Amino acid sequence: MTARPPIPAHPRLGTRLAYRLQRVLRPRPGLRWISARIEASGLARPLFTTTERLTKDTLFGCRMCGQCALPVTGYVCPMGCPKELRNGPCGGVGADGGCEVYPERRCVWVEAFERAASQGRTADLQLLHLPIDHRRWGDSSWLNYWQGRDEDLWTHPVGDTGDDRHVPHHQPALGGS
Repeated sequence: MTARPPIPAHPRLGTRLAYRLQRVLRPRPGLRWISARIEASGLARPLFTTTERLTKDTLFGCRMCGQCALPVTGYVCPMGCPKELRNGPCGGVGADGGCEVYPERRCVWVEAFERAASQGRTADLQLLHLPIDHRRWGDSSWLNYWQGRDEDLWTHPVGDTGDDRHVPHHQPALGGS
């Protein structure tokens, strides 16, 4: 687990660019192959994970939970919520969108909605996030993503009674491509 307490962070990477990068970095055979080689290397894995941590912390305020929700939360890290709420805001969001715990900062879920809405991706916010596995703190979520280990991070959207139990976040079925 990271030592830094959860504090809402404003993402530094533009929303449009983040969603474009998502399309480029979708799992595919080449990235699966590369990620398997990185994981197998005693030196490459920690270097890769450190690079990921520094990059995502700088751009999104990521806390390295190992189960990244950025693609379905408007590229706002929900683990930045002081209450670590992964399924929407608490009841204490101020009328101005301020966080209940840090009123001078915007609620991560208000920012998530605004960013997702700007790209027509609000349907992504209806997914129910399953509890995180705390044993994966500090793991590379990029390697997990490319290896397909995070397909069960959420269930279908609220109110959806379809047969599909899980909806992978890298599929374009949710609010756009």
